[in-house]
Amino acid sequence: MARKLELSFACGDYEIMRALKEGSVRPEGIELTVLTDMAAAPRHWRFLRNREFDVAEVSGSGYVAARDQGLAFRALPVFPHRRFRHGFIFINTSKGICKPTDLIGRKVGTKDYLFTAGLWMRGILEHDYGVPHKSIEWLSELDEDVDFAPPPGLKFSQLPKEKSLEDMLVAGEIDALLSPDLIRPLTAGDARVGRLFANYKQEEIAFYRKTGIFPIMHVVGIKAEIVEQHPWVPINLYKAFERSKALAMERMENPRIVPLAWYRETWEEQERILGKDPWEYGLTERNARNFERLVTYSHEQGLSKRRLPLDELFLNVSEGLKRDEFRF
Repeated sequence: MARKLELSFACGDYEIMRALKEGSVRPEGIELTVLTDMAAAPRHWRFLRNREFDVAEVSGSGYVAARDQGLAFRALPVFPHRRFRHGFIFINTSKGICKPTDLIGRKVGTKDYLFTAGLWMRGILEHDYGVPHKSIEWLSELDEDVDFAPPPGLKFSQLPKEKSLEDMLVAGEIDALLSPDLIRPLTAGDARVGRLFANYKQEEIAFYRKTGIFPIMHVVGIKAEIVEQHPWVPINLYKAFERSKALAMERMENPRIVPLAWYRETWEEQERILGKDPWEYGLTERNARNFERLVTYSHEQGLSKRRLPLDELFLNVSEGLKRDEFRF
């Protein structure tokens, strides 16, 4: 049997990656070792800092900053994780914060400054709600996925290791917190914390109807030397990602597989609002507009020195006009 190229791939344990993980979809010519046990933050750090994986799901913001610094990575236009972010801005409920502009002049925590969710939240607050990112004093908890020097005028400081942003929010030492995930005090029902947008779902739907953007969080990065040595790899990987996602979407249409009473109704609501395939891959017009906004925010907020064009950020996975073998 012909020898296959052995590659490691680190990603979240998503339904859209199930077929790749289980081996029912195999990229041609590639033996893929799929690693899914890591949380997102260590995976991004280990890929961008330590280069531990050949291919990895990685923070979109961290990837843009890495490319801006000339680090040897490329990316496929595959977007494993998207999420609306209005519901992840948490406030201390005793601070009189009732609307976004109440954050101006406040102390706000951010898990780290480069994480993609924070980039989107700061950009949305600035562009859609009139809260300039430099009007806030930022406190960060984690080190960054790539080196970051705060730009002039940005009020930014790193917490000592023993401090916790979630504890500081509860204690009122900070006024608000941007988090990629639901925070422990909120899920525990602590009345001292709440969301900036109590009706966050309606805010997110309105944002989508206004912009057409379902925010891209992560891309699939690949070491540049693999692309240089094996230029056939990106297209073969891309086709496998597309097949895996198509199988997942077909499987997820069946309400029997999900232990939720009104799952099918939620699925149909998503289709009505976001369309048939809101998780689409490729640099479609919709995806290009989506990621260009992320790139713009990155440049505006000092994470990248220039506004990188998409053809520098993403590999070309075209097989030529009408020559692609696979269609979703």
